[in-house]
Amino acid sequence: MSATSTNPSDPVSGQRASTAADASRDHATDERSRRAFLRRVTALAALGGALFGYDTGVVSGALPFMRPDLALTALDEGLITSLLLVGAAVGALAGGRAADRYGRRRAMSVAGLVFVVGALAVAGAPNVPLMVAARFVLGLAVGAASVAVPTYLAELAPAADRGRLVSLNSLMIVAGQLLAYVVNAALTPTGNWRLMLGLAAVPAVGLVVGCVFLPETPRWLFGHGMRREAFAVLRRTRSEREARRELQRAERTARRAGRQQEGGGWSELLRTPWLRRTVFIGVGIAVVQQATGTNTIIYFTPTILEGTGLSTSVSVVSTIAVGVVSVLAVWLGIGLVDRFGRRQLLVTGLVGGGVCMLALAFVIGRAGESTTTSFVTLGLMVLFLGFQQSTVAPVCWLLISEIFPSRIKGFAGGATTMALWMSNFAVSLAFLPLLEAVGGRWTFLCFVATAAACLVFTLRFVPETRGRSLEEVEETLRAAARS
Repeated sequence: MSATSTNPSDPVSGQRASTAADASRDHATDERSRRAFLRRVTALAALGGALFGYDTGVVSGALPFMRPDLALTALDEGLITSLLLVGAAVGALAGGRAADRYGRRRAMSVAGLVFVVGALAVAGAPNVPLMVAARFVLGLAVGAASVAVPTYLAELAPAADRGRLVSLNSLMIVAGQLLAYVVNAALTPTGNWRLMLGLAAVPAVGLVVGCVFLPETPRWLFGHGMRREAFAVLRRTRSEREARRELQRAERTARRAGRQQEGGGWSELLRTPWLRRTVFIGVGIAVVQQATGTNTIIYFTPTILEGTGLSTSVSVVSTIAVGVVSVLAVWLGIGLVDRFGRRQLLVTGLVGGGVCMLALAFVIGRAGESTTTSFVTLGLMVLFLGFQQSTVAPVCWLLISEIFPSRIKGFAGGATTMALWMSNFAVSLAFLPLLEAVGGRWTFLCFVATAAACLVFTLRFVPETRGRSLEEVEETLRAAARS
């Protein structure tokens, strides 16, 4: 018998085997505990995404009932819808700076408080000026959450799980939109638009309370000199060896940067070429998400279907199908982001979505008004959203949360997300006038052209980040700027 084999009758060998078995059980228990903790934290943080989705989706069903109560004009309706997007652009920049200065967790908590105030204000607004102001305030919360939540999840998650966990925020966004559509349908018989809008305060309170129990991210803690606290948070989501390795990598990256991470702003971007290039890439990614026309389909499905001859009531009900497909597609995307490369998914989504838009241009341009045309159009729009929501949308939010260094992640992410919201505003504002001026065929052909331009941008500039730590991503972008 080999000298190293285990003899059951030998007390020393038996003790060694028992110790190994205990260590294995302890490791499995620790791993389950870490996974459970990560799931709880992610679920609480992702409430911000659900609020984002609900507040952007609920207004479409509330407007028809607001119209007689507040004597809305077409301009009023446009302002009520679009001021949230303008507020989101402002909130993204302000929320990003707050996340860098005061912490990701505190930024989410403040966004939750503003959600509560904004939801109650829109539900109780007695006239148009106060409604417009309240929607702007609500937009501030949407913008701040759209920066703080993905940043928080990206900095807390291990590299192997980062894509899946950050993409959960995208799932919660579309789930919030679907919930808004269902609430609108349920409350339509009562016409209670104030309740439709005010219900957003309930999950907002949950976000505020939940933030009390969330830890700050290890990157923010380390960047503000709290090394011991950063290691403690890392140990709750990683093994001790992984936590030490990640902390050491963060220290090397900080030394290479020339100073500890203290936060930055426009001055640092202007004097640092690789940061300027990274922000350029981030803004381009934000525009990619909006320029392909995703939100025009989400916002204007009833209008597009009415143009094919479908009745108003059936067109409105069709938005539920759009919401369901969006949720299923993002759910699929969560399983893809850590299995395939980010660039590969972007290319697939842009090509698939572009083909769908080309088919829409053909159908709407050639066919007359008929039930067949309506349902073929709906099918193509749903297929388009399937491509977009399973690839382009979650990958864009994920990349924005990954590519910036921790010391300016909030600020740079806020500036990029502001560009996203302003692109959303511009595309949404231009869609209906363009549809009226040149018709559906040329409008959708414009989206085909923008998808082609976005594909070129992706192939030329977008980095691959799958499986890399945030410090490795930073080092890759530094090297790319020098080459």
